[in-house]
Amino acid sequence: MHIRPRRNRKTTSLREMVCESGIFCSDLLAPLFVLDQVSGREPITTLPGQFRLGMAELLNECRELQNLGVPAVALFPVVQNNLKTKNGKAALDLNFFYYRVISEIRNKFPNLSVMTDVALDPYSSDGHDGIVDSKTGEILNDETLEVLGQMALLQARAGASIIGPSDMMDGRIEYIRNILESENQKDINIMAYSAKYASSFYGPFRDALDSAPKFGDKKSYQMDYRNKREALREALLDQQEGADILMVKPGLAYLDVISYLRENTQLPIAAYNVSGEYAMVKAAVASGWANEENMVNEILTSFKRAGAKIILTYHAKDAALWLQKN
Repeated sequence: MHIRPRRNRKTTSLREMVCESGIFCSDLLAPLFVLDQVSGREPITTLPGQFRLGMAELLNECRELQNLGVPAVALFPVVQNNLKTKNGKAALDLNFFYYRVISEIRNKFPNLSVMTDVALDPYSSDGHDGIVDSKTGEILNDETLEVLGQMALLQARAGASIIGPSDMMDGRIEYIRNILESENQKDINIMAYSAKYASSFYGPFRDALDSAPKFGDKKSYQMDYRNKREALREALLDQQEGADILMVKPGLAYLDVISYLRENTQLPIAAYNVSGEYAMVKAAVASGWANEENMVNEILTSFKRAGAKIILTYHAKDAALWLQKN
């Protein structure tokens, strides 16, 4: 035989020379859950190894991540139930702790990118990403845009590097971009949750924030997991409306969607390796069924191979430690 593909797999050095995809610390973005406390560290039962963090612990985590070469964090606020209302008014309170946290991180770590979350579900007594019509139960699209725009502006003024609209309302990227431009916040990036599916993989995240919908589901605004072409329609709209980065969420069950967007758009693609995917790995490792480092590296590499440049993952810190070790 003249053609023997195994020749390129013969040794470690050859395999390294010809590998097509790889994971780097700079690919990773770490989601963090933020408490309204000076100090505190609450374990999240459904996300083993993850915590709700008070300010002191959050700053320590940011310092460690930056030292490991992780370039960005995504912040999700844990809102007390007594502050949750039907219109999510806490999100527009200048004194709300989330804005202090953003400012403190940017002041302490100016080279660390801070991504924020724009959606009403953490603040809403209904647990939905938009304002709910009290009579019909409908999620009101255009009325929600006004709140999302003001949230994004407050986050930008507090020091956010990247705005992350995760609500899936129609037209929200253009609405937010117009507000940012008009208020001289022209350099703020928008990472659009472009293809965010109505998925069963979000349970542990909703536990962490106590943000599950109090009635119904999110299928009238999050995407149907049976659809792929629709993802491109959403992504191209977000690109046209002013997004800088396009995200697919979840990641692991949607590698085909990541690849499809990569082939059909020029913007960077992000994949969100969501809480349920993380929890499955942790469960397999706890049962002795898998080697965690090997499994996580394989999963993260699959995102890169599919075409993602940025990976939001709860494995970020461990993955960075393994990369440094190796």
